[in-house]
Amino acid sequence: MCGIAGIYSFKENVKPDNIKKMTDSLRHRGPDDEGFLGINFESKKVYPLMGKESRAEGPSIDDFDQPVNLLIGHRRLSILDLSAAGHQPMGNEDGSLWIVHNGEIYNYIEIRKELERLGHSLQSKTDTEVILHAYEEWGTDCLNHFNGMWAFAIIDLKKNRIFCARDRGGEKPFYYFFDGKRFSFASELKALLQIDGWIAEPNEQIVADYLLLGLQDHTSETFFKNIYQLRPAEYLLLEADRIRIQSYWDIEDKAIHFTHESEYTERFKELLEDAIRIRLRSDVPIGTCLSGGLDSSSIVCLANQLVFNGQIVDRVLIGEKQKTFSSCFENQAYDERRFIELVIKQTGAERNYAFPCGENLLEVLPKLIWHQDEPFGSTSIYAQWEVMGLAKERSVSVLLDGQGGDELLAGYLPSFYYHFYRLLRNLKLKCLLKEMSGFRKYHKTMLAVILSRWITPRFWNTIGRKLEWADEAFQKRFFRSFPRSLKFENDLNNFLYHCFHSTTLPRLLHYEDRNSMAFSIEARLPFLDYRLVEYIFSLPSALKIKEGVTKVILRNAMRGTLPEEVKNRYDKMGFVTPDDVWFRTVLKDKIHEVLSSKSFAERGYFVVDKVNEVFEECCGGKRSIGPTLWRWVNLELWFRTFIDRKPL
Repeated sequence: MCGIAGIYSFKENVKPDNIKKMTDSLRHRGPDDEGFLGINFESKKVYPLMGKESRAEGPSIDDFDQPVNLLIGHRRLSILDLSAAGHQPMGNEDGSLWIVHNGEIYNYIEIRKELERLGHSLQSKTDTEVILHAYEEWGTDCLNHFNGMWAFAIIDLKKNRIFCARDRGGEKPFYYFFDGKRFSFASELKALLQIDGWIAEPNEQIVADYLLLGLQDHTSETFFKNIYQLRPAEYLLLEADRIRIQSYWDIEDKAIHFTHESEYTERFKELLEDAIRIRLRSDVPIGTCLSGGLDSSSIVCLANQLVFNGQIVDRVLIGEKQKTFSSCFENQAYDERRFIELVIKQTGAERNYAFPCGENLLEVLPKLIWHQDEPFGSTSIYAQWEVMGLAKERSVSVLLDGQGGDELLAGYLPSFYYHFYRLLRNLKLKCLLKEMSGFRKYHKTMLAVILSRWITPRFWNTIGRKLEWADEAFQKRFFRSFPRSLKFENDLNNFLYHCFHSTTLPRLLHYEDRNSMAFSIEARLPFLDYRLVEYIFSLPSALKIKEGVTKVILRNAMRGTLPEEVKNRYDKMGFVTPDDVWFRTVLKDKIHEVLSSKSFAERGYFVVDKVNEVFEECCGGKRSIGPTLWRWVNLELWFRTFIDRKPL
C-alpha cells in the first residue's frame, strides 16, 4: 500500500521539486521508503533518483538537474517483501518498463508461478514486480489476471505510452489532470494541488450533487474543477498527446446450475473463505475490524478458523490471537458491544475498543477534512477514524473489513422497495403478500413508509426537488437526476448494481482508503473479491432477501460458525455516531460559527436565514436532519481548507 504521483509535460521539462512536493503530501500513505524516476521521453534516458528517506541508493532528487519531461514518485508502505527489493519506481530487466503501484494483488503467488513457467525471471517477492511482468506478457489484458486492489502507472518506453489502471471495485484511488499539454496523476487530490501554479477551484456541479442529493464519488468528476478520477474497473492509455479511457470489467448475471439451496450456500462459503485466505497474505501484522454486525463478524470468525485451525500457512502474520478493533459508545442506543463480545467469546480474539466522542471530533476535524480531500457525508467517518488510529497504536498494519457486504447482499432497507416492486411487476401477488408479512415481522419501519420512499425519489427525479434552505438559482442551474441502470432484468439487482457502482459503495471506499492510509494502515475487503461479486449477482433473489430477512445466503453459510444471536440480527447499525446529540451539545457552538460566518453566506448556495432557522429547530429537538446539516458544515470547512487555504 503506497502513494503514487507523476507529471508528464509534452512541451517542456518538469521541475523535480514539483514531484517531491507531491510525494511529501502523501507521506502518510507510505512512511517506509521514497523513490523517484526522471525520464526524457525523446532520448529515452532514465534517471532513478532517491529522496532523503529512500532505502535504496542513487542520485539525490534534490541535486538533479538533467532535462526530463516525465517524473514519477512513490511513497512505500511495506507489506510484502519488506526488503529494499520492493523499492519503487521499479523497472524490468532492460529498463524499458517502469511502474509505481498502490495496492495489493492477492493472487500474486499464483500469477508469479505462471509467469515463471512462461520464462520470466523475478527478483523480488513483491506483487508489484508481478504486475510489471504480467503487463510485459499480456499487455493491458493483464488486468483480467489480477485479484486484488490497485492503482498503478506503467511507463512503457518501447511503445511510448503510459498505462494507468484502477481495480474492479475502486478500492484504490487514481486521480489525474490532463489539458493536452500536461498529464499529472496521484493517489490523492491534495498531491495534485502541490504542482506549481495550480489554483484550486470548486466544481460547482459536484458541489450541487453533494448538497442537493447527498452524492459523492458518483462520477469521474471531483470536487476540484478539471481534476478527474478513473472510475472502478477503468484503465487509461496516454499515447502522444491523447488519452483513451476504457472499461475492462463489469458485473454480469451468469447462469449457475445448482439444484439445491445447499449447493449455492456451499459455493458461497468456499468463495468467501478463499477471499479471506488470500487477503491474509502479509509480511506484517494483520487485524480485523469488528462492528458486531453480520459482515465483519463473519470475517472475524472465518479468519479465525482459517488461521487457528491450521487451514492456511502461507505468509500470514495474525499473532497468537486475532486482534479486533471496534467503535463503541456509552450510549446504549449506539453501542454494539453485546454482539461484539459474543464474537470475542466464540473466537478467543483480542478486543480493542475505541470510544469516539464529540469533543475529540472537534480536535481532529481539521486533520480528518485534510485527509479525506473532499467533503464527506456524516460524522460516522470519524468513528472509523478512531478505529484506525487505535489499530495504529496497537502496531497493526493491515486490517480486514466488511465493506461491500450490504451493497451485494441487500443489507440496506431500500432493497425491500425493489424486491417488492419486482414481485408486483411480475404479478406474483401471493408471494408479495408473504414477503410483506415477513418484513413487518422483523422491521419496525412501517410498510407505508417503505412504499412512499420508493415512490418519492422517482417523483423528485421527474420534476426536480425544491429545498427551502438552498438558493433557488443554484438549485435551478445545477439540480440533475441520475436514472438507475437497467442492466439486469431483476429490479433488485439493478438497485444493488447502482449501490455498488455509483452511490453507496464508492463513497464508503473513499472513506475507508483515506481513514486507513492516514494512519499508514492497509484495509482489505474480502466481500469485494471479484469472484464473489460475480457469484452474488448471479444468485436467485430469494438467497438475498426472503420473507423480511436480508443476506439470506450469508446467514445460511455462517450457520454453526457465527454466534446464533449475531447470525440472527435483523437490525443494522454500522459505524454510527450520536450526531444529533452532538449537534445540540458539544458541536453546537462550532456549527453556529460556521453557519453564521460571512464566508458561508457568500458561497451562494444557501438561504442563510432559513439554514439558521432549521438549525435552531434541530437544537430544539423539532427536526432531525443530521446528514443534511453535516453537509452544510462540512462543505464550508472543506472550502476553507482547500479553496481559501485558511487553517481551521
